[in-house]
Amino acid sequence: MAICTHATLELLPEPKSKLRCQRCNLTITAEDLGDGFCPECFESGGVKNFEFSPVSKLAEPVVRYRCEACGAIIASR
Repeated sequence: MAICTHATLELLPEPKSKLRCQRCNLTITAEDLGDGFCPECFESGGVKNFEFSPVSKLAEPVVRYRCEACGAIIASR
């Protein structure tokens, strides 16, 4: 197996902010929320739950790169 030197790296975008359902703890982005209610609560029990809390980000930002040769994800603080 050849060893990759990760010579060509691509900067990955920051992860989008996420919301957590206060009822079932589903974590989802605001863009994926769609109709504004939790899709997991609706699918499992037919309840349209609109109560979410923001998920806090890390205190230190993490920069992520992807090696274009081997596809490895490299995280740096």
